[in-house]
Amino acid sequence: MGLEAAVDPEPELANPEAMVLFDVATPRKTKAGARASRTVRELSAPHPADTLAAAPSAHENEISPLDTGDATFEPGTSPVDAAVPPLDAEPVSFGANPDARRMDRTPILSELRTPDVTLEPDTTPPAPAAPAQHAEANSPEDAGTLSTSASVETPTAGSPWVHLHDETEPVRTEDDQAVPQHVEPAASSEPYTDATDGYIPNENGVADGPESGWDDMDSDDVLLELLVEEVAELLIEEIVDDSVDGTFGITASPMPAHTDEWERRVLADPDLLADIAFAIGGPFHLMYPARVAHNIREFREAFARAGVDGVVYYGKKANKAACVARACAENGAGIDVSSVGELTAALAAGVRGGELMVTGPAKSDDLLWLAVRHGALIAVDSLDELDRLGAIASAAVPARVLLRVLPAGSASRFGMTGDELDRAQMVIAASGPHGLEPVQLEGFSFHLSGYDAVARAEQAADLIARCTAAREHGHPARTISIGGGFGVDYVPETAWREFTEGVDRSWFHAGKSFGSYYPYHFPVPGAAMLSQILAHGELAECLRDNDIRLAVEPGRALLDRAGGTVFRVQGSKTRHADGQPYQLLTVDGTSLSLSEQWFDSEYLPDPVLWPERESARHPGEPMPTSVGAASCLESDMLSWRRVPLPRRAERGDLLIYPNTAGYQMDSNESAFHELPIPPKVVLFDGHGDRLRWTLDAG
Repeated sequence: MGLEAAVDPEPELANPEAMVLFDVATPRKTKAGARASRTVRELSAPHPADTLAAAPSAHENEISPLDTGDATFEPGTSPVDAAVPPLDAEPVSFGANPDARRMDRTPILSELRTPDVTLEPDTTPPAPAAPAQHAEANSPEDAGTLSTSASVETPTAGSPWVHLHDETEPVRTEDDQAVPQHVEPAASSEPYTDATDGYIPNENGVADGPESGWDDMDSDDVLLELLVEEVAELLIEEIVDDSVDGTFGITASPMPAHTDEWERRVLADPDLLADIAFAIGGPFHLMYPARVAHNIREFREAFARAGVDGVVYYGKKANKAACVARACAENGAGIDVSSVGELTAALAAGVRGGELMVTGPAKSDDLLWLAVRHGALIAVDSLDELDRLGAIASAAVPARVLLRVLPAGSASRFGMTGDELDRAQMVIAASGPHGLEPVQLEGFSFHLSGYDAVARAEQAADLIARCTAAREHGHPARTISIGGGFGVDYVPETAWREFTEGVDRSWFHAGKSFGSYYPYHFPVPGAAMLSQILAHGELAECLRDNDIRLAVEPGRALLDRAGGTVFRVQGSKTRHADGQPYQLLTVDGTSLSLSEQWFDSEYLPDPVLWPERESARHPGEPMPTSVGAASCLESDMLSWRRVPLPRRAERGDLLIYPNTAGYQMDSNESAFHELPIPPKVVLFDGHGDRLRWTLDAG
């Protein structure tokens, strides 16, 4: 037997449900920030394991979920707990006081009363031994106290992420000594009896009798089941209460994504996802191009309402699916490309050359040549690039260009300074006779980090003056491109606020933490942000008065709610944190399909577990779940945080991560381990409510 198998206690847990139900804690946050950890082990009645351990049985040679060999247990503890140390017991120091997290450790089930029943005389166990000190008192989980103060920075032009600052202060006395705060409650001497011979009245008031072949020795199992049902019922109520009052224990606060009508149809269809999963045989992406068309129309309508001549160029780097490029061609949007591959793919999807914008630094000669031949608009990033372009273009086939501006105060490696812009205009003017220049200056462009509408409006207003000045020198400058950076609203405001105000390491597998997150709630997203830009400082009126066309290059915003990513559950484990169980899944893909790993961050919208059904054992009880991926890398996690899934996931279930079409599917993909890159499955509306699917042509 290998070393790993020898030290892994999990194979011994023949019944993980037993472990779950006898090692459950429902933490609450006190006003001082301490987390109370109240467990089933604090019940006033002796634990059933204490009574069962001494009872002889004809089945004593069989392996039981509670079988612990020759081990002895203290009253009020679970055999599983005594045999197996917490699996998340890697010491992590959060502060100086090891007992501060137990300051308010009061029993949550003190009101529980056992039935007034008695055991059969021949099965009454001896009285339990006197309790010893509780083994959990010095658990590494209680190594300190974590006081978290989370603050959210408003996204600005220089700060696209939300930063969370943790301030950890240990609880100490004046002499700088940690103060023990917890005294373990004494075990109760009240007997545990059962007068119903192992069964209780059903919902109609009639006692359910034992099955044929009933053996009195089975009464031990029935006693355990009775207590389990009572405890589970009360714990479910506690979990619901906690979610209402804003405390979530080890489970991350819910982050349900906004859903589109097509997504609800997919989830409601009893066969569609299962059939696709069977045909693909691995993870896959769903794409719904009709939603892309809807988003394009919203941007065009925003221009129309403002009375502005505007054009939309889809930032193709956000998703290379052919169905998206086709939706652009069919709905009046151009495409922003940065490589020969992207340019040719856009042309193949039906986008015409004049509807392309070519961006990016130091473009290759091949890309510049193709762009000139097809009449694409080229955003020139440097004087060197302008020189190379002048050698490729000619008066017969001129290059149409925008000069990319480096915004004032920016340290970006992209764009040209004011002096470089002036020199570029002189070079263009001197390249040939007026009107026959091989390079034609059609305007200016810029890109800003972050999602600040005001900064974009003011930068665009500055470039209006540059356009009018260039016209005075004979250049046909009448276009300004403000780039992309249009926010997407993934989750409701309340969910985002709950997460950002309460997030700490206790919500994450292995105590993982991240310094920043994408702003998954955005109050004025997509086309609404464009309207906000046009309204600021009367920008729309200035554009109209100066006959200037405004170009935008959204990527993520045109893909909002246009796709999702589907993984199949391959296996699961039960792990513990803070005395509570959670599920650790492994799915059949890698986190390279969720590109926030690229930014050392986490994709936050909650995955949806399919098929949708209630837990057979504990209906309505959320299951905290972290999701790992199929590679051999410890860091390969889709969800470090413990997502509140509606039930325990099973092998073969599907997890659908919503709204992943914007950057998640392509920007970090890899065939690591020679695992196939997930294909894109395109959904189309059929007759009635039916959806039809095919593989993407890209």
